[in-house]
Amino acid sequence: MKNSKGKVYLVGGGPGDCNLMTVRSQKLLSQAEVLIYDALIDIPQLALIPVTCQKIEVGKRGGKPSTQQQEINRLLVEHCQLGKQVVRLKSGDPFIFGRSSSEIQALIIAGCEFEVVPGISSAFAAPLLAGIPLTDPVMSRCFAVMSAHEPDALEWEALVRIETLVILMGGRNLSEIVWQLQKHGRSPETAIAIIRDCGRPEQQIWIGTLSDIVQQTTGESLSPCVIVIGEVVRLREFLIWPESTNMSHTPVTANHSQPLAGKTILVTRAASQSGQFSDRLQQLGARAIEMPALVIGAPSSWEPLDSAIGQMSSFHWLILTSHNAVDWFFQRLQAKGKDARSLFGIKIAVVGKKTAESLRSHSLQPDFIPPNFVADSLVENFPDNLQNCKILFPRVESGGREVLVKEFTAKGAQVIEVPAYQSCCPETIDPIALAALQNQAVDIITFASSKTVHNFCHLLETTPEFSLSQDWLEKVCIASIGPETSKSCQNLLGKLDVEATEYTLDGLTEAIVQWATKHQLRLSALEGT
Repeated sequence: MKNSKGKVYLVGGGPGDCNLMTVRSQKLLSQAEVLIYDALIDIPQLALIPVTCQKIEVGKRGGKPSTQQQEINRLLVEHCQLGKQVVRLKSGDPFIFGRSSSEIQALIIAGCEFEVVPGISSAFAAPLLAGIPLTDPVMSRCFAVMSAHEPDALEWEALVRIETLVILMGGRNLSEIVWQLQKHGRSPETAIAIIRDCGRPEQQIWIGTLSDIVQQTTGESLSPCVIVIGEVVRLREFLIWPESTNMSHTPVTANHSQPLAGKTILVTRAASQSGQFSDRLQQLGARAIEMPALVIGAPSSWEPLDSAIGQMSSFHWLILTSHNAVDWFFQRLQAKGKDARSLFGIKIAVVGKKTAESLRSHSLQPDFIPPNFVADSLVENFPDNLQNCKILFPRVESGGREVLVKEFTAKGAQVIEVPAYQSCCPETIDPIALAALQNQAVDIITFASSKTVHNFCHLLETTPEFSLSQDWLEKVCIASIGPETSKSCQNLLGKLDVEATEYTLDGLTEAIVQWATKHQLRLSALEGT
C-alpha cells in the first residue's frame, strides 16, 4: 500500500463484525496512515489500525451531530495531498447509501488517486445473520432495498406490490412505515423483522406483524437497524439452529451457542494449519486473528528419509507423532513411486486423534495410540517388547523428541530418526495481528506447540516497529494445548491461564470456552457489587 504519493481508499467495513470484512479491507486498515471513519464503525475494526495511524471520526450516525460532507471531502483531499495513505472507512458498502459520490468527485477535482473497496451491506448481511432469506421460489421472487430516512419521498403504492422489502435507516420512522404500507394495501398480518446492531455481539431481533411491531418496540432504541417486511420472515423458524429458535415477540440476541462472543483470539499455528481451528472459534462467536508462528516445508535433504523408505521391510514399527509427519512421510513415499502397500507387515503408532485421522486418510489404521495424546507416553505404554525392535521415526528436522528416543533406546530398541519436514519461524508478523497486539485488542493467545511459543516471542523481539507496555500480558489469557507447551509459556511469557485437559485442538477449544464462561461470570459478579 505504501506509495511515494498519497492515495485514498474508500473501504466498505461490512456490517460490523471484523470476520465479515473482506481480506483486502483488513489489509488496507492494517497499513493505513490516516483513518477517516463513520460512527457506526466498531472498536474491533479500529483495533486493526496501526498505533501510528491518525484517526478522525466524522460522525454519520442518525439523530446525532455529524461532520458536514464538505468538511469530510476537504479532509480526504488534504491528507492525500500530504502524501498519506488514507482509508475512508464506511459501514457496509461504500456505494450503498454511503455518500461516496460526493467524496469521489472532490478527489477527482483535486487530482487525488483513489480506489473503492467493496464491503458487505447490512441490507444483505442483517437478514442472513437473522436467518431470513431475501428470496424464495414461492414467497419472494424479488426484493427491494431502500432508505426510509425520508419516508415521504418513497413510492409506497409501488413498494407494496414487491414481495420483500428491506429498509435501512428506518428505526425512527417505524410508525410511518407501518402506516404507509397498510394504507396502500399491505395486510396487517404481513410479517416483519427488525434487526438491530447486526453482526455484533449485542444484536437483537424483533419478530412480529405490521399490526403489532410498533407496540412491541415502544420505548426501544432501534438505531441502527435493518427492517425486513414480507412472508420470508416466517421462514426464519425453519432456518436457524434449534437452540436459537425464539419466535416470541421479545428481542432475540445473537449470542445463543456463542460463548466466545466479543472475544478476540490470536491463533499462532502455521498458516496452512490454522483455518479449521479459526473457523471453529468463529462459530463460537470469537473474532479469530491468525498470526502464523510456524512455516512448514520440506527438509533440507530428502536423502535420510529416501534411504529409510528403500529399506521399509527391515522396520518393525513406524512412529508418527504429528499430522505433519504423516503428510510429509506419505508425500515422499508417493514421490518415490510407492504407496501404503510398502508398509505391509509394519505396525504404526501415532500420537493424538488428529494424527490418527491423518493416517486414516491414507486408508491405514493405527496399531497403537498412547493415552494422554502425548509422545512421551509412547514408551511407557508401548504394546511390544522393545528389545531388538527396529523403529522408523520420521520427524521435524530440528528434532525435539530426545527423551522419547533416549527411552526407546534404553529399552533395547533401534530408533532410526529421519527428517521428514522442517518448521521455521516466519520472517515477519502478520500486519493485522501486529495492529491488534499494539492496540491491546487481543483477549486470548493460543499455542498448539512449544515451538509456536518460542517463535512468537522471537517475532516480538525482532520486529523493529513492535512496542508494547511492560504489563501488556496482564489482561491477555494465554492458552496452551498441553504440558510441554505450557512449560514454554511459563518460561518465556511468565504466565499460563488455560491448559487443555485433552491435548487436542478440540480440547483446547473446550478449555477456552470454559475459561471465557467463568471469566464472564466473574465480571458480572463484580458489576453487581
